Amino acid sequence: MVGSNYETLLHELLQQENELQFISFSNETALELGLALHKAAKEKGKSVAIDITRNGQQLFHFAMEGTANDNNEWILRKNRVVNRFGHSSFYMGIYLRSQNKRMEEKYLLAESEYAAHGGAFPLFIRGVGVVGTITVSGLPQAEDHELVTTTIRTFLKRED
Repeated sequence: MVGSNYETLLHELLQQENELQFISFSNETALELGLALHKAAKEKGKSVAIDITRNGQQLFHFAMEGTANDNNEWILRKNRVVNRFGHSSFYMGIYLRSQNKRMEEKYLLAESEYAAHGGAFPLFIRGVGVVGTITVSGLPQAEDHELVTTTIRTFLKRED
């Protein structure tokens, strides 16, 4: 991927972060969104682990058949990236690639603890900022990211 393609993708990912924000987010919202993610994955015939955390409290977690404990570890590592940088884990991975750097090299963060791979999206409250994470693990990183963002977009349209 050449530099301009990275710039285009990074711009698109930032637009998603600006667009996909909640007005409020309750424990019930987490349950409904988690179930929507489960339904979306199931409709695609995919198995993922799903995690929604707000202010450090895990509000929803479900591991579909076919997932493993490794998916839970990926969720933790991806969530650390979102919590540290305030951007999706996919954005950070693409950003690092555009810089031709690795997480450890650029930020001195152990890749055993931080995974800049798609699937963790910031839980944004409009006017507040990032208050948590909405994460899936189990698919290739671009598909993990797409599942989260598409489901959030559909969910937010329903809320309007």
